[in-house]
Amino acid sequence: MIIDCHGHYTTAPKALRAWRDAQIENLNTPELGPKVSDLKISDDEIRESIELNQLARMKERGIDVTIFSPQASFMTHHIGDFNTSATWAAICNELCYRVTQLFPKNFIGAAMLPQSPGVDTSTCLPEMRKCINEYGFVAINLNPDPSGGHWRDPPLGHSYWHPIYLEMIALDVPAMIHVSTSCNDCFHTTGAHYLNADTTAFMQCLTSDLFAKFPALRFLIPHGGGAVPYHWGRFRGLAREMNIPDIHQKLLNNIYFDTCVYHQPGINLLTEVIPAKNILFASETFGAVKGIDPDTGFYFDDTRRYLKAVDGLSQQEKEMIFEGNARKVFSRLNARFPA
Repeated sequence: MIIDCHGHYTTAPKALRAWRDAQIENLNTPELGPKVSDLKISDDEIRESIELNQLARMKERGIDVTIFSPQASFMTHHIGDFNTSATWAAICNELCYRVTQLFPKNFIGAAMLPQSPGVDTSTCLPEMRKCINEYGFVAINLNPDPSGGHWRDPPLGHSYWHPIYLEMIALDVPAMIHVSTSCNDCFHTTGAHYLNADTTAFMQCLTSDLFAKFPALRFLIPHGGGAVPYHWGRFRGLAREMNIPDIHQKLLNNIYFDTCVYHQPGINLLTEVIPAKNILFASETFGAVKGIDPDTGFYFDDTRRYLKAVDGLSQQEKEMIFEGNARKVFSRLNARFPA
């Protein structure tokens, strides 16, 4: 089995965006709507949005299961207040749940949290519990910067985040550390903000005692870990300056990286630097890069091709990356998809 650990509902029916636009337009006058009941999306519309897009691409590439969450750039936690985010997260999660019910052999959910800048993170727990316990989701997406590129909330090692961590451990689910749209003109959303956040999250973990406090915590850093694999020597050197002799022991029992890296040299580097046990297959189709690479004639995001072409990995290591590691990190997968 091939498990793609990083998929978003980027092809949701247009009615979802129209509802969100109306919500934003009436932030100061919520009594004018829209109501949740105003959003009408049929099962047939969902089927069409998936069958012609994600599912078609999965079949072409031999991908069996995708861990599926709301569109990351659409989370936009910086907009409105907690009530705004709570309503929006519930709608987006419920749509992903409907996808998993219509295509139970191909999709399983990961939850968007109703985060809001500066708000107590315990407010996220009811939605989190609903998604895991009622919808059967297997993970959450945790935004380390709900301000949208201004980084106003505490770093990941701070007690601000502890309510979510404790609930993750209680529910036995990991978090993908994933920001949303940048509202800071200095940072392009998918070309800078996402990769900055991946790198920042890793460094925040390195400079904290987070995993000493919560040894059962599991983080997936997407997009190949941002700059982390490329600058592994820098991080090892910084760790030694901080009297951390073994970065592997401090971080690599808890942090994992996906393969949303869209060229062969990048995947080669990732697999040379990061142990195979810490890498999970992912493509993020359809995500930031949807086109065909003119140098190869293949889609940029066809990451299975890159992994298959890596000479430095044994067959056993490739099987770990394609399936085994996902079963370990997303342990709730095993109930739905027995090995």
